[in-house]
Amino acid sequence: MNTIVDWRKSVALTGTVVKYLSVAMLVPLVVALVYGEDAGVFGVSIVGTVLLGLAVERLDPGTELREREALLFVALTWLAVTVVGAVPYVLAGMGTESTLADPVNALFESMSGFSTTGATVMGEIGVGAHSHAVMMWRQVTQWLGGMGIIVLMVAILPELAVNGAQLISEEAPGPTLEKLTPRISETARILWQAYFAFTVLLAVLLYGLHLTGYAPNMDLYNAIAHAFSTLPTGGFSTKAESIAAFSAAVQWVVIPFMVVAGTNFALFWYLFDGEVGTVFEDTEFRAYAGATAVFTAVLFGLLFSGAAPTLAVGGTTEGALENALRQAAFQVGSLMNSTGYATSDFAQWEAHGQLVLLLVMFVGGSAGSTGGGVKVVRWLIVLKTLRRELFHASHPDAVSPVKLGDVVVDEEAIRGVVGFTLLYLLLFGVAAVFIVLDAARVGIALTPMEAIGASLAAIGNIGPAFGRLGPFGSYLMLPDTTKVVMILLMWAGRLEIITVLVVFTRSFWRR
Repeated sequence: MNTIVDWRKSVALTGTVVKYLSVAMLVPLVVALVYGEDAGVFGVSIVGTVLLGLAVERLDPGTELREREALLFVALTWLAVTVVGAVPYVLAGMGTESTLADPVNALFESMSGFSTTGATVMGEIGVGAHSHAVMMWRQVTQWLGGMGIIVLMVAILPELAVNGAQLISEEAPGPTLEKLTPRISETARILWQAYFAFTVLLAVLLYGLHLTGYAPNMDLYNAIAHAFSTLPTGGFSTKAESIAAFSAAVQWVVIPFMVVAGTNFALFWYLFDGEVGTVFEDTEFRAYAGATAVFTAVLFGLLFSGAAPTLAVGGTTEGALENALRQAAFQVGSLMNSTGYATSDFAQWEAHGQLVLLLVMFVGGSAGSTGGGVKVVRWLIVLKTLRRELFHASHPDAVSPVKLGDVVVDEEAIRGVVGFTLLYLLLFGVAAVFIVLDAARVGIALTPMEAIGASLAAIGNIGPAFGRLGPFGSYLMLPDTTKVVMILLMWAGRLEIITVLVVFTRSFWRR
């Protein structure tokens, strides 16, 4: 049997993406020059990234990018940008006690950034020990990974527009891709424009709170940094205490933007075009909004009744009500769409409060959003399919198609959704067992909740887990083998699993 995948084309195009990654490094370079920190690190990184990209581009055989090469290109690109993105961390950490001087830790932080996971190996000491430029690079990696590096490349590179629909579908979160315009490159530009506009709006609002005295420590640097990690549902913060380090006003402003980030961005095209009814008639959006409201109400009741006694404010009912509602709305908005921000250490909450959050983490955002997880539309299809099977048990001759609103879901799509969901749960379970056993191998006793949370946080691109791996902790304590497995889980989770796993199968490379 002969190989039919021309890897040179995929690798060459990956080199093109790597070359353009140097443009993103100009942001931390500017920050480095402003603060007088680590300018050399990003200067060297930019030059090295350009030279590497140009060298790899030379492998281009001049052929067209076919279906399998496109799959390989997407998988390779995300791995390559992670490796290149780790270089500034290693360079900045050389000669210091920084945890990121270790290549495995640097790769973990880089993959966590680009995949918008938000899991970190820095911890409280590490966050404060790094320069403004390095911390801003973390935020930039999340912003690039949110709407998608490939989506951006399709928007600006004509040579990728030919296969643009397939490339975007392999990268975009969720099982569906809505083509908003006749040209897929124009659709990609529209998505990025909406993404950019929401990012700018959030940054302006956060800095406005600072100027008006409602957020004393939300200066321009922090406003931009947190806008860069909110819209991609990333969760990295410049503070070890995450959003808890900022005022309640900041937290209330961030909540709706996290909900927006978990919404299908295609719906904003209709909203801006005046088709408001299309948005509210969308089945997935209604389910997403409904689930957010229900989980928030349940968690609010638990918090107010004592699931987290430390949330009480000044002993007043009004203060406790506001605080419980804010904490509930924030954590549901953060974990349901995989942002991973935290306004309190939910790892210290009582078990029933944590179990609600664990359930929230399984839901995920909407297809076409920047959110992670299984996705709301998949759960809708799975539940409707199960209901149909129960109906067929007593009505075997009935014909009952699965519908989302007025749209009939074809059987091939249903098989794909059910297969993905089962594979997601299987990988999650196997990884959780591995994490427990591997930690025990080096003398670290993880609780079941910590291991389950770590596995789900990686494959769902969520970030924080529970216990010592919670929102104010870090993954530094875990052995390198576990970190490597989590890197692979974050990579697979961001690309919807199949895109990554398929390139490791023999059938992918053979006729």
